[in-house]
Amino acid sequence: MPQSFTCLLYHLVFSTKDRRPWLTKDVRDRLYPYVGGILRTQNGVASSIGGMEDHIHILGRIHQTLAIADLLRDVKAGSSKWVHVTFPELRDFAWQGGYGAFTVSTSHINRVKTYIETQEEHHRKEDFKNRVPPPPEGPRH
Repeated sequence: MPQSFTCLLYHLVFSTKDRRPWLTKDVRDRLYPYVGGILRTQNGVASSIGGMEDHIHILGRIHQTLAIADLLRDVKAGSSKWVHVTFPELRDFAWQGGYGAFTVSTSHINRVKTYIETQEEHHRKEDFKNRVPPPPEGPRH
């Protein structure tokens, strides 16, 4: 029987609804292993999970039979339900509807891992909400 081999490595990012700061350090410390478990049940592997009070980053390998949208729907629904049960005071917690999904070359794994694992330091230097986008490039000749 033929075998398939894939190396589908993604950097996934999604935020809390309205970017509310629900994810305290205590919540994050317990949430990340739970999210990693959801990926494992979908035949994926989380290499690194990190984030801040209002968003989460995941570096992971995804099984070739899964669509990213389906995987993230399951991760967000399962983790949201877990937050509600584990932290009843967060009954209004929800994830945003969208997400970012970026493929990662194996040659960039360590750089992405470091970026995810140093989110607090990164956001001390650069605040997403106050960041001014660079001006668009001029026409190319």
